[in-house]
Amino acid sequence: MRRNRRTKLIATLGPASQDDAVVKRLFEAGADVFRINMSHSSHEVLHQRVAQIRRIEQELGRPIGILADLQGPKLRVGTFAAPPVMLETGQKFVLDSDPKPGDSRRVHLPHPEILQALKPGHRVLIDDGKLLFRVTSVTAKRAEIMVEVGGAISNKKGVSLPDSLLPSSALTEKDRSDLTAALEAGVDWIALSFVQRPDDVAEVRKIARGRALVMSKLEKPQAIERLDEIMELSDALMVARGDLGVEMPLEVVPGLQKRITRLARKLGKPVVIATQMLESMIVSPMPTRAEVSDVATAVFEGADAVMLSAESAAGQYPIVAVETMSRIAEAVEKDPNYTVLLAGQRSPPEPTGADAIAAAARSVAETLDLKCIVAWTASGATALRIARERPYPPILTLTTSMQTARRLALVWGVHAVVGEDPADVDDMARLGARVAREQEFANPGQRVILVAGVPFGTPGATNMLRIAFVGAGGAS
Repeated sequence: MRRNRRTKLIATLGPASQDDAVVKRLFEAGADVFRINMSHSSHEVLHQRVAQIRRIEQELGRPIGILADLQGPKLRVGTFAAPPVMLETGQKFVLDSDPKPGDSRRVHLPHPEILQALKPGHRVLIDDGKLLFRVTSVTAKRAEIMVEVGGAISNKKGVSLPDSLLPSSALTEKDRSDLTAALEAGVDWIALSFVQRPDDVAEVRKIARGRALVMSKLEKPQAIERLDEIMELSDALMVARGDLGVEMPLEVVPGLQKRITRLARKLGKPVVIATQMLESMIVSPMPTRAEVSDVATAVFEGADAVMLSAESAAGQYPIVAVETMSRIAEAVEKDPNYTVLLAGQRSPPEPTGADAIAAAARSVAETLDLKCIVAWTASGATALRIARERPYPPILTLTTSMQTARRLALVWGVHAVVGEDPADVDDMARLGARVAREQEFANPGQRVILVAGVPFGTPGATNMLRIAFVGAGGAS
């Protein structure tokens, strides 16, 4: 089940991908990680999905990553007596704490924390940004707002606040319950929605305690303002372009995507590009040319993974969508511009022995045209350091930990294999060369480079390089 591409693919599971047979076909079509959206999944469904993926994983003999995506706070207006209500540009409107049904002058806002955060001049967006308001005055129980872009408004439409920092945590009570359930089920990654501040990430990390890694979804302007701090605390990042494009001008999102991708790569942290990548394939077996170009741009930028949402969860062509995205990534990675662009974006290694070893492994492998880089790792840190270099040869990662292998399913260029721990350095070379041959990375007589930490099993102790010839039964 070796992929012919370095970029990984995340597929969201849903009504269109319920059966074992469909999920298995999605993996065979190219999905490396499966996303479970907790906005639409009960704890029972979560446990069923995890068990289903683990059955398929065992059947196929390949580690599969699982990402549980927390819903985050859903901010919505209340109901109207006679929806929909038309609001005209220039008129005044009120958001208040009165639970009575609304009309053309006011509506209930069942979120007192919003009224605490609003200030005169702040923008309020409703219904995915279709309606735009500006706050003129605010008290603890009501906010007067001016309609700048009018239109129809109806019950329970979503509210976005691009200028306001909410005092509440990104973790709701539902999220806390879902997080506990996801950790008990044994997922590999937790995606945290609507991150505003580093404290939001720290809160999830404290609860997870290493049982799953934390991916911060970047979809609010407040997160962009504190991007460096949030990235430092996160294990991975997701550019969630849907909500980001609601709360920020659409035209700035592509630049932010590039900025976040390059910063994440500099830090050696996986980055995922998500939302509306092949949106038309929800109802069509063919994507638009613009969508193909969008996916290709993310791959050219060196993103670790690209993600399908409704396309694989609720669309009419889930398997075709995965196959299409996989083909796009494969084609981009064969383009001669791909390696040139990745090399041009490469940052100098961090001033540590482990990072210097990873950079040297990439340089030696490319100079000598070695068939692959074999990375021994316990925690996955060595593989992440090598992936940060975006080497031309593939990265074969060997670990004794299935948990580590599953987490690395998200990481650019990494093909993880779970096996036995080497007894010594010579055994490491023999095992590495044997697995490289068995996994069809190298043939007898060809060379590979091995990277490891000595003593074995010591996290973060990457300190050794060795070149090995692949023999008929191991290394020579």
